[in-house]
Amino acid sequence: MKRILAFTMATLMMLSLIGCACATNDNQGNETGTSLVDGNQTNDNNENNTNNQTNEGETTGNNAAGGNSGETADTVAQALLADFKAQVAKNTDIDAQEIADKLLQNNVIKFSGATMEVEEGLLTGFGEAEIRGFDDGVMFSPMIGTIPFIGYVFELEDETDASAFVQMLKDNANPRWNICTVAEETVAENVGDMVFFVMSPQQFEE
Repeated sequence: MKRILAFTMATLMMLSLIGCACATNDNQGNETGTSLVDGNQTNDNNENNTNNQTNEGETTGNNAAGGNSGETADTVAQALLADFKAQVAKNTDIDAQEIADKLLQNNVIKFSGATMEVEEGLLTGFGEAEIRGFDDGVMFSPMIGTIPFIGYVFELEDETDASAFVQMLKDNANPRWNICTVAEETVAENVGDMVFFVMSPQQFEE
């Protein structure tokens, strides 16, 4: 009987800790909602929150990433999208792995990250949907799994319709792919046969 009681109490304590962790994340602004934007438009629903948190001196890239155009970006996702576009424009032969590596060097990234090649099928962040239609895919993300950030760079197959592929990513993106965390912004866009996708907070705390 004592063992049963001790096990029950331990279980209740674990559940309460998990609940506290979720509540803490939600109280930090994670329930501001998620927006799907096409890269050229800003998140209108969270515009005021974004303006308060944006570092006005922040640029859309850095010298290492080849995206230092001098333009300012409102959010992490928009800064990375601008960096992605600059890289593809600068080098049309660049591959997905090179782009992902350089995106992790962007000044807006405030975590230690890593990249991983992915194959067609079930991918993190898209629930039960199978993501198909690409030749080369690379995921870039934090080494710490509790940070609500995940990104992908895809190089599409010749026969894949880029706009349809981007829409598939948007339709199946799950900002709550990780327990007790939620991304605030989702961005997906292509430049030719190269596709950029990211779910992230609007800003990282310093």
